[in-house]
Amino acid sequence: MSQELYPFTFQPVLKEKIWGGNKLNSLFNKGENTTSKLGESWEIADLEEGQSTVDNGAQKGATLNEIIAKNPEGLLGKSVYERFGKQFPLLIKFIDAASDLSIQVHPTDETSPTGVGKTEMWYIMQADPGAKLTVGFKEKITKEDYDAHIENLSIEDVMNEHVVNEGDAFFINAGRIHAIGGGVLLAEIQQTSDVTYRVYDYNRKDDSGNLRDLHVAESREVLDFELTEDFKLDYNRDSQNTAQVVKHHTYFKTDWVKLSNKPYSIHRTESFTIIIVVAGSLEFSGDGEQGTLAAGETLLIPAENSGVVLESSNCEILEVYL
Repeated sequence: MSQELYPFTFQPVLKEKIWGGNKLNSLFNKGENTTSKLGESWEIADLEEGQSTVDNGAQKGATLNEIIAKNPEGLLGKSVYERFGKQFPLLIKFIDAASDLSIQVHPTDETSPTGVGKTEMWYIMQADPGAKLTVGFKEKITKEDYDAHIENLSIEDVMNEHVVNEGDAFFINAGRIHAIGGGVLLAEIQQTSDVTYRVYDYNRKDDSGNLRDLHVAESREVLDFELTEDFKLDYNRDSQNTAQVVKHHTYFKTDWVKLSNKPYSIHRTESFTIIIVVAGSLEFSGDGEQGTLAAGETLLIPAENSGVVLESSNCEILEVYL
């Protein structure tokens, strides 16, 4: 085990948004000096728009990109490195929507201008009563129908809305139209991409009085118009101390685990592992590093590890890997 690789925590990269709120601060103690429009906390990020910085141990102050460069196979895992190279393949966020996000869509690898698409999943950490997500169309429409709804500002009429509660999970494949509604706080697991095409933004103006850019032509070319019902994810929330599959996909695998008075060991060597605490708190130890994590915090465990142990009397986590 390299002394340069151990379980990493990171400083969050905070993003103020027109639709942001104050839950990331009030619930997770993020962004004490930010405004009340804190929309996103990028927990593990390897993009020019946001780069994670190590917050613990011997590598404190180094960027995620820098620690990967020192030992890419050791951190990522051999097969992950061979597939994705030295860029970390996932972006982990918390999102607080105080008001509705724009209706939007993300491209696939094949249609993205960067060559990297944006398939993602959501895990609801908190939702105000009646808060909703929009996922997919509620009826079959053609591209011509879509054009008409965009023209007469009625695209919301054909969107599929879902009232959500804590613990609900949704899979948003690239090409699926979607929006996060006001009152929803969620964890997002996605490909490392920040390419978003806005379809409709409710004629909302920014703080300078300007309408935000829309990407109607781009969205039309990447939208998936098929009606499918595979986006709501089912998993067993009654299990304890055993990983429950939430979504296993080519771009990420996500399990849910409820920890309860029993050590939980991570021995994965073919891939890195990300631990996202979604409720409660835990203690971790392994590879010469130990610490605590509360709800709204994350941990990156390198592939080259000799075993990391998580312990808690009552905690829920998402375990993410490739």
